[in-house]
Amino acid sequence: MESVLIVSNTSGTMQIISSLLESAVFSRVVSAASAQEARRYIKESSFDLIIIDSALSDESGKDFALHAARSTTALIILIVEKKDFYSVEKTTENAGVFTLQKPISAEFFYQASRLLDASRRRLHYIEEQNKHLQQQLEEIKVIDRAKITLVQVLRMTEAQAHRYIEKQSMDLRQSRIKTAESILRTYEH
Repeated sequence: MESVLIVSNTSGTMQIISSLLESAVFSRVVSAASAQEARRYIKESSFDLIIIDSALSDESGKDFALHAARSTTALIILIVEKKDFYSVEKTTENAGVFTLQKPISAEFFYQASRLLDASRRRLHYIEEQNKHLQQQLEEIKVIDRAKITLVQVLRMTEAQAHRYIEKQSMDLRQSRIKTAESILRTYEH
């Protein structure tokens, strides 16, 4: 993870969280003493991790965590008092907020942050695969449109249109999508 935003209105909690983060390498650590200040930070730049101490002066930590989950792609850790843990967790877990109860051991906090980082990396990999598959699907749609155009305009069979696109691509040393786009520009009005 590259950057982290710590949101807490108490310097003691801020120092504890900062010391827990010493085992991890972050290129940028930003601190906010209120939800309003944190909102400004997340509007101005992006963060990989947002850690929220639920005892904020201007807004509940739960409400800010839900806002951050809706408006950022950051991983979010919400730290709550033990007595509030189960009720807060029920309302935040569906938003993807990871809730921890106080007190937090350094080892558990490190493990939780590493687990979230691994999850973020896995999600990023899946998103990249999804983009690649969507791109392939769009290319197939364009190629199929070109085949239909060849069938309609030049009275080819589907197999002939497929072969034509393949041969043109090889002869012109270009991708099938470029060949299909060229066919569409030529024959579509």
